[in-house]
Amino acid sequence: MPWQERAAIFLRAADLLTGPYRAKMSAATMLCQSKNAYQAEIDCICELADFWRYNVYFMQEIYKQQPLSTRNVWNRTDWRPLEGFVFALTPFNFTAIAGNLPTAPAMLGNVAVWKPAESQIYSASVIMEILEEAGLPAGVINLVYVSGPVMGDVVLKHPSFAGIHFTGSTGVFQQIWKTIGENIANYHSYPRIVGETGGKDFVMVHNSADPKAVAVALGRGAFEYQGQKCSAASRAYVPKSIWPDVRDYLLADLKSMQMGTTEDFRNFVNAVIDEKAFDKISNYIVEAKKSDKVKVIAGGNFDKSKVSSSSRPCWRFPTRCTSRCARRFLGRC
Repeated sequence: MPWQERAAIFLRAADLLTGPYRAKMSAATMLCQSKNAYQAEIDCICELADFWRYNVYFMQEIYKQQPLSTRNVWNRTDWRPLEGFVFALTPFNFTAIAGNLPTAPAMLGNVAVWKPAESQIYSASVIMEILEEAGLPAGVINLVYVSGPVMGDVVLKHPSFAGIHFTGSTGVFQQIWKTIGENIANYHSYPRIVGETGGKDFVMVHNSADPKAVAVALGRGAFEYQGQKCSAASRAYVPKSIWPDVRDYLLADLKSMQMGTTEDFRNFVNAVIDEKAFDKISNYIVEAKKSDKVKVIAGGNFDKSKVSSSSRPCWRFPTRCTSRCARRFLGRC
């Protein structure tokens, strides 16, 4: 397709996302990834629409880049897609990232094979609905549900593997890079490797800072979306001179944060993504309580004896409950 036609598809997708699919996409992200209504809106609607619209602009800027020509010579660069397919491996925590990683290569004319995180497959399927309605031809983006080991054996060893677009853990990315290196002689071309790995944010507080503003930043930074993002505040360095005030404000904020299922819009904190994550986080609390160098000032408890049954159908039958969930949570499909 001419690049203008490709651009039109993703601009239509952005309009569909922010228009008729807005409620369905938000409900899917709330149910699938346990995001409250506010976190879902800024992620799967606002940011994903921005990705698709901004990327069209950036694509225009790329195609504008042409070499200088002299009076008797016309120099021209032909921007071509890669010789093969791009593999998009996406994380659970942002529907927007999941939608961006396979579509950015497709926008430039590449075929993409997209493997979402197992805990994000429901909202991923809604993204594909939007793209198909926007006019994306079949076979351009291929959404597959496959385990990591199978993916490595098939995708990363395929001669037509031409690139990877990745967001996830450092360990997984290093293993992927290693596998690509081991198979470098088998590929038709040298694969492009584009990846963003996890990190942890710290907060450095100056003694002139407003203690209440610091407390709000720490509470929001650490506990929005249960801290399940690389931008989450995981450590803070606070001067002794203002720590008592910061602590008191922070404790007051934490007491106001209601925890529970996404069905109740008053809940600020919801469930973590799966039981594996729950057990890992719980272990941090156990280790902290054992240490004589750590003081737990809030919370410090955990309990997984009660699991909301309302979310189970969406995990087990992600393609069957779409209409019911949309009607149930947002009053319409």
